[in-house]
Amino acid sequence: MANFELVMPKLGESIIEATIVRWHKKEGDQVLEDESIADLATDKVDSEIPSPVEGIITKLFYQEGDVVPVGKIIAIINLGGEETAPAEKKAEVEPALSEAKTEIQPAAVAAAIVETAVESDRFYSPLVRSIAKQENIPFSELENVAGTGKENRLTKQDILDYIKNRGSKTVSQPVIATPSATERPKVQAPAVTSSTGDVIIEMDRMRRLIADHMVMSKQVSPHVTSFIEVDVTNIVRWREKIKDSFAKREGQKITYTPLFVEAAAKALREYPNVNASIDGYKIIQRKAVNIGMAAALPDGNLIVPVIKNADSKNLLGIVKDVNDLADRARKNKLNPDDITGGTFTITNFGSFDSLTGVPVINQPQVAILGIGTIKKRPWVLETADGDVIAIRHICMLSLSYDHRLVDGALAGMFIKRIQQIMEGFDVNTVI
Repeated sequence: MANFELVMPKLGESIIEATIVRWHKKEGDQVLEDESIADLATDKVDSEIPSPVEGIITKLFYQEGDVVPVGKIIAIINLGGEETAPAEKKAEVEPALSEAKTEIQPAAVAAAIVETAVESDRFYSPLVRSIAKQENIPFSELENVAGTGKENRLTKQDILDYIKNRGSKTVSQPVIATPSATERPKVQAPAVTSSTGDVIIEMDRMRRLIADHMVMSKQVSPHVTSFIEVDVTNIVRWREKIKDSFAKREGQKITYTPLFVEAAAKALREYPNVNASIDGYKIIQRKAVNIGMAAALPDGNLIVPVIKNADSKNLLGIVKDVNDLADRARKNKLNPDDITGGTFTITNFGSFDSLTGVPVINQPQVAILGIGTIKKRPWVLETADGDVIAIRHICMLSLSYDHRLVDGALAGMFIKRIQQIMEGFDVNTVI
């Protein structure tokens, strides 16, 4: 009988493993071609895996909740007939895994030393852990290998260099503490007790990831926030003028978000240190301007789809990208690549009528823009005949930034530039 080996697919450029959230089939079940076999989850996005073939599931290698490296066999499907088809059938999925097999394959045994690694404050990637396991490097020895990554992290090249020297009996250099890797006092969370009538709800997987990411961001970056008020009256009037005709022509709404994205993209091009990341004492100015927009999901969690190369798109292109990503986020239809590669983030507090907020930086970025609600307010205007008070549409913006790189002057100039772009918006703009 011919058997087909179903492997864990590559779910995105930087994804090396996925969690099996739910099996839709059990051993002995019939499965049709393109029928969903399992729900998968990564640290980026959730998805499902369809069967490329029709047959009977004879073996499931993992349980629900197991974390499986890309390229590992997760199930066997019996196709019936002679033992001639498997090689041809398996070849159909090989192209998608060819890149993974050169770089990711060693991660297949990554979980083998996790039990000991969790006792350390030092981070080890699955790839590094798997190489250590294959080379029989005990955890106590791994702890003393010098790392060149951020906060003394061990990179793939570090451990490969160490293995080469280890083979020639060269003793590794001791870990040298740097300002970013010095010991920090551990923060102990306060004890929390529940009382009669309290409702205890276990965080779902996404909320746990959000919680850990937010705590990590605050520990990594010294956050500072600046605020500025923007007169967006011209933008409000323009949108009111064209929104009906635009909806009739394009079949979709035009919101204020694309206009903020466009202004931010222009400002980021002028101030590259805001469109950047920090790696130890190195500044990485990003070539691409990829702007993420935080979106609330129906279950109350957040996700950040990314508008790629926002600075090279016209307003119509940005509008269509914003609407498409927001729609697919609400329907849980985003792909892994839709939420990766961001270099700057925008979050909209105004959707919930908040005047403003102090957002947390989306690591490894160095700044995030918060948009407050647009309100009519009395506003002083300077005219040729003197100052007058008028009713204007005002929006407050907040910019949280990493003070290791972005200081108050740079943040002030950047957010001021956004203000200038938005207040100078031409009400006769054609889209």
